[in-house]
Amino acid sequence: MTELIVHARDLIIEPMVHSENVRSDFSLRLAQACNKAGIEEHGRGVILARRLGVTPKAVSKWLNAESLPRQNKMAELADYLGVSLYWLQYGKDEPTPKGNAELLGNMQVWDSTTPLGDDEVAIPFLDEIKLSAGNGFVADAEHDKGFRLRFAKSTLRRYNVSAENAKCVAVHGDSMEPVLPDGSTVGIDCGNKQLAEGKIFAINHNGELFIKKLYRLPGGGLRIYSFNEVEYPPREYSEEQIQEQKITIVGRVFWYSVLL
Repeated sequence: MTELIVHARDLIIEPMVHSENVRSDFSLRLAQACNKAGIEEHGRGVILARRLGVTPKAVSKWLNAESLPRQNKMAELADYLGVSLYWLQYGKDEPTPKGNAELLGNMQVWDSTTPLGDDEVAIPFLDEIKLSAGNGFVADAEHDKGFRLRFAKSTLRRYNVSAENAKCVAVHGDSMEPVLPDGSTVGIDCGNKQLAEGKIFAINHNGELFIKKLYRLPGGGLRIYSFNEVEYPPREYSEEQIQEQKITIVGRVFWYSVLL
């Protein structure tokens, strides 16, 4: 039984970049959804391209397991074909509702040779976590290894997140399952440290980063809650204990993605 503590340095980057199996599985589900929707194989690429406002070449790459749609197109595709977005991306049923953290899907492959689109921004994925005293992540070249995840600017605007305040890290453990499974990646809005009842936050607990639901207690105290409450009962801290154990809010979790 392990606590859901962030160990971003343990994340294996290779499966995110070399995702042939992910693309292949997606193309099979896409073909299955098209068949179910009555879209014949001949001319399928043209029909989808017109519907989604992309080029037939782009759709051809999806169908031939050469690439994945960007998130906004993935959502449009699922809606048009009448299937679950979660199933189209992962081939599984959608998990339990998850509070303020929204599942936005597979992360886009990005490196220094891949140009960003006009409506995209690259968010740092921290390969190694280092926290400052109460102020969140230490921002220096030593701990930013250059890994990035692609986000649509429209997505950040929807959640009122400034790109410069967004950070992504990996999580391990089972204390927040089934909402945040072991191996998830979360997006944290470090510009939002205002405690909101029952929302998911990243917290600095004496130098370690945890993902938890938070509640206020009378007298300035804090109740820290895990979704896996049977194995991880809620913890309560008085205002004095919060100071003693150096518990601070790093930022609010606004996004997560499950790596399969």
